[in-house]
Amino acid sequence: MTYRLFVSTGEVSGDLQGSLLVSALRRQAEARQLDLEIVALGGDRMARAGASLLGNTTTISSIGLWEAIPYIWPTWRMQRRVKRFLRRNPPDGVVLIDYMGPNISWGNLLRQQSKQLPIIYYIAPQEWVWSFGDGNTTQMVGFSDLIQAVFPGEARYYASKGAKVSWVGHPLLDLLAERPSREQARRELGLADDTPAVALFPASRQQELRYLMPAMFEAAARLQQQIPQIEFLVPLSQPRFRAQVAAAIRQYGLQARILEGQSYTIQAAADLAIAKSGTVNLELALQQVPQVVIYRVGRVTAWVAQHVLRFSIPFMSPPNLINMEAVVPELLQDEASAERIYQEAYSLLTDRERLRTVQEGYTRMRSALGEPGVCDRAANEILDLMVERRASTAGAAPGPA
Repeated sequence: MTYRLFVSTGEVSGDLQGSLLVSALRRQAEARQLDLEIVALGGDRMARAGASLLGNTTTISSIGLWEAIPYIWPTWRMQRRVKRFLRRNPPDGVVLIDYMGPNISWGNLLRQQSKQLPIIYYIAPQEWVWSFGDGNTTQMVGFSDLIQAVFPGEARYYASKGAKVSWVGHPLLDLLAERPSREQARRELGLADDTPAVALFPASRQQELRYLMPAMFEAAARLQQQIPQIEFLVPLSQPRFRAQVAAAIRQYGLQARILEGQSYTIQAAADLAIAKSGTVNLELALQQVPQVVIYRVGRVTAWVAQHVLRFSIPFMSPPNLINMEAVVPELLQDEASAERIYQEAYSLLTDRERLRTVQEGYTRMRSALGEPGVCDRAANEILDLMVERRASTAGAAPGPA
């Protein structure tokens, strides 16, 4: 008997988290001798892990108001196509991963179609940090049978709103054993032990190249003036960004290498990272790499957020959110200037006391993330719910007259 599971996520980070979960689901289904078919909205990583993609969502995501306009039409077309598929091929379970706007739509739609369909929200949106109200939270709690939280604060927030919550820990813990050591990584990249190496993570979305890369690369150029032997490593999140990144490297005269498919090796080898806010911040923190976190959006979006929505958050990066503690420096919007980025980066490279403080914060952060085996725990909860729901539905079905 085959179980069909629909998994929905977006963006590069969602594709990573989704791929880890898909691998665990297939592994645990095989151990249980369950025939599991996974259909998904996601990206190439999820496809390689064994999901059949209904659409690739890693290239149609954005943050902001004006910035989202180019993606409205392709998103609508994709969703219409997937709705047709799901009507013809109803799933036995649904897993939604972050990706708030589209996934709330999917959750509401699929709950309307079936009251018995198990819907699990794995890695819920960070409403517990920056919610403008209870509207989205109320919807998520309403259609979700289970919210699988990866942060302790996330679990407490959704439980307080009436959701059934399981705190499974953070899935990136499952990747730590696969990461190379600093020595291995530097040897692989041809870096001498005494060469200062700085990783630059400017973008996983097209808009971030525009808003983040100029200030980041200008700050890097200033670091290069102060430390001529420095080398910059730029992991490419999407191949389509290569030409723009290469042009910027030439423009700012950086001693930099663009590397594709070697993000973890770069992280392990780096003495410092300058990174956009996102999952990569937690990856760096788990490897004890000091970092400067930056983020900017367009001026229209920023103005609306500040003056209309009164947007305010305590922190924006995962290392700081876990314990609500300023472990790493964050520079948001106007603060993310080349000068400020340079100052923070130079300080982390040269001030041993500050470096020690960051690493102590990382240790406290790590202790709050749970234990490895996260994806297998999450996968087993999902499979349990699917099997139980099918059994209860079959038991409730009327017998022959």
